[in-house]
Amino acid sequence: MVGADTAWIIVATALVLFMTLPGLALFYGGLVRSRNVLSVFMHCFAIASVMSVLWLVAGYSIAFGDGNAYWGGLGKSFLNGVDADTVSDTIPEVLFFAFQMTFAIITPALIVGAYVERIGFAFVMLFSSVWMLVVYAPVAHWIWGGGLLAGAEWSLFENGVNDFAGGIVVHQTAGLAALVLAAFLGPRSDKSKPPHNPGMVMIGAAMLWVGWFGFNGGSQLAADGGAAMALTVTHISAATASITWALWERIRYGKASLVGMVTGTIAGLASITPASGSVSPVEALIIGAIAGVLCQVMCGVIKDAMKIDDTLDVFAVHGVGGMFGILMLVVFGHAGIVEQGGGLIVVGTFTLVMTTLIVMVCKMIVPLRVDPEDEVQGLDLTAHGERAYDMTS
Repeated sequence: MVGADTAWIIVATALVLFMTLPGLALFYGGLVRSRNVLSVFMHCFAIASVMSVLWLVAGYSIAFGDGNAYWGGLGKSFLNGVDADTVSDTIPEVLFFAFQMTFAIITPALIVGAYVERIGFAFVMLFSSVWMLVVYAPVAHWIWGGGLLAGAEWSLFENGVNDFAGGIVVHQTAGLAALVLAAFLGPRSDKSKPPHNPGMVMIGAAMLWVGWFGFNGGSQLAADGGAAMALTVTHISAATASITWALWERIRYGKASLVGMVTGTIAGLASITPASGSVSPVEALIIGAIAGVLCQVMCGVIKDAMKIDDTLDVFAVHGVGGMFGILMLVVFGHAGIVEQGGGLIVVGTFTLVMTTLIVMVCKMIVPLRVDPEDEVQGLDLTAHGERAYDMTS
């Protein structure tokens, strides 16, 4: 084991958990109406807790066990055979387990943005649990665990898919799942209210930006120049996308909003994620510049053209951003079109089909959507018996 590598991945693990708690919770919480902010916090916190346990029970083994092309099996369930002295490359395997656990937490947590203000809490817990084990963990195995798309002897593609930190594994899967869930749920009863706390949104986005250094830089799994470059290009893409989103918003509406600018930040971060292990700072600048406009345009396509109430634009920002980053690796010559395009098609089809099936089964067990009266009163009070503020809006 290399001490510097271990120390860096310990820090990176903390940073990625910080992205969900409190970063994503604050980012999403500020975007909803005040009577639903605690429900968003509850969703994020409960998902983090449940996914951690399930990752220990079976998720890690499915993703990174010694199985076959399709899944890792259950040989490493409950970290069977892993102790403090077991090594994975240059770090303890238990640390690799913990680092990957934070990815298994944030991926289903990203989906929260699609169904806020109208979904049943029991459904969130059941769906997120099944989805992480049945969709996320197998896809992680296919690309990162030596499986179907990894370039191993049984891979579909000779060179494997280049997805450094999760353009497909995290952002495409979460984005498509969000789209499916939003379509099943239908629109909110009242979509007229703006974000109740833009300042909270900005604070959450800032935490996500900082945490993303662990997300992308930590994916190098070493304290070296590759990690430093991944961190640098991540920052450049985020900064550039923030600017282009704000500029495009100014051109379209005459004003650049704080919520818009920080949403551009997240678009730039999602887009650079799969490419951060390969691209140069100039290439990251180009990715960010396009992402800030592309993802903003896609927000309108999903809500206005497709009429799907993906409430907080999970697919447009994360799904489109992650897939765009995957394809930009082809444009810049860092990966082949067959591998990248094939990976998007295989994982996209699998995610859409399995997510649809999971939703259909889960809603036969627990209610998918809350009663209309509960939606009007707000989920904070009706689902959790609490209020975030003295007055609701």
